[in-house]
Amino acid sequence: MVSDKLRDPQVDDLFRAILALEDIDECYRFFEDLCTTAEIKAMAQRLAVARLLRRGVTYTAIAEATGASTATISRVKRFLNYGADGYKLILERLEGNGK
Repeated sequence: MVSDKLRDPQVDDLFRAILALEDIDECYRFFEDLCTTAEIKAMAQRLAVARLLRRGVTYTAIAEATGASTATISRVKRFLNYGADGYKLILERLEGNGK
């Protein structure tokens, strides 16, 4: 279930722009212009945390592997369990592609 407070025409345009990207190089180019390096790294870190949580890795091992705080790990875990299933969706697709 997608939150109504997130949904608006500008966000729709952003997501359409992301969907229009054709390869990783285009993603790098677009996100480098769109976000700060710290924002990109934070999103990548949360995805890595989600992947490790799904594998049953402990908080301590996740923190060591990713540099994420326990607060970040807890937040990702909460969204894995009670969120909109976005992490689940993308991780299943990535795992299905052998990545």
